[in-house]
Amino acid sequence: MRHRLLRRAMPLPPPTPPAPRTPGIAGGRLFSSLPPPPPPLQSRREVHVWYLLPDELNDASQLKMYMDLLSPSERKNALSMNTEKLQKDTDCKVDPGSFEFKKNKFGKPEILWQSDDNKMEWPLHFNISHTSSLIACGITMDNLIGIDIEEKKRKTAKNILSLARRYFTPSEVDYLAQIPDPDAQQKEFIKLWTLKEAYVKALGRGFSGAPFNKFSIEMEAKNGIRISVAPKVFKDSDSTCDCLSENWQFALAELNSSHYMAVCVGDDSRSSESGNGRLPLGLKVWKTVPFLEDTLVSGTEALTRIV
Repeated sequence: MRHRLLRRAMPLPPPTPPAPRTPGIAGGRLFSSLPPPPPPLQSRREVHVWYLLPDELNDASQLKMYMDLLSPSERKNALSMNTEKLQKDTDCKVDPGSFEFKKNKFGKPEILWQSDDNKMEWPLHFNISHTSSLIACGITMDNLIGIDIEEKKRKTAKNILSLARRYFTPSEVDYLAQIPDPDAQQKEFIKLWTLKEAYVKALGRGFSGAPFNKFSIEMEAKNGIRISVAPKVFKDSDSTCDCLSENWQFALAELNSSHYMAVCVGDDSRSSESGNGRLPLGLKVWKTVPFLEDTLVSGTEALTRIV
C-alpha cells in the first residue's frame, strides 16, 4: 500500500540505522496507550477492514513514530519523495509485531511466513487500497482477499461509455448504456470498476494479469454480485486468462460518505454439503488512527452497505 506517512511541519531526518525491534516498541519508544485489540476473525467468511484519513494525521511526533516503523529501504523510499503528499503516500509494509512481507510476481504484497510459522492453522491474508484522501486495509483468515476504494465523485477524462467499451465487456456496456442520467451512469461505472479491481486483486493478478474485458460483473437484486466468465475465455491462447474463476463473493459499500468500497473473497459455499446456497459475508469496518484509536463504524452512517 502506498501509506500516507508524511512528515508535516518537521524537517526530514537523515537516514539512521534502525533501532532493535522489541514487541510494543518502535524506534526505541514504548507504545504506552495502544487501543484495545479488535475481536478476532471468526471464520473464513468474515472480513475486517480498517481505514484512515491521511489528512487527519498532522502531529509531527505521531508521524515520526510511523516513520520509525519503516525498514531502511522503505524509509529511504519515503524520504526520497519530493513533496509532503508523496511522502505520506509511500509503500509501508512493516508492522511493529515484526511481520515481514513479500510481493508476488504481479506485485501484490503478501505476508512472508517464517519456516516455523507453517504450523499456523489460519494464516492471515490482507490487501490494501488507497486514494489521495483515504487508505483502507482488508484482512481475512485462510481466505484470499482483494479490496478497492474509489472516490464517488471521481471524474473521468473521457466519456463513460467510451471508457466502458475500452475496458468492460459488452454486457456491462449495455447495462451502462441503459442508464439515461449521466450522474447515475457515472456512479454505476465507478461501482463496476471498483468491483473489478477488487476481483483481480483477490486473484493476485492486478489489471495487467486479468484484463477487465475478460469477465463480467453481474449485480442482481436476488443473487447479489457475481462473476461471469465466458467459456471461450478458457480456450483463449492468452494464458493470463487461465486464472479467472467464478467462486468469489463480494461486498459493496459506501465508506465515509465519500468513497465506494468493494471487497472480494474466495467463496466455496456453493460447493458445500449444506446445499443451502451462498452463506453471508461478514463485514466489520473500523476507522483508525494507527496505535492511537480504533472506532467501529459498522452500523453507523460512515458505512452504508449496498450489497
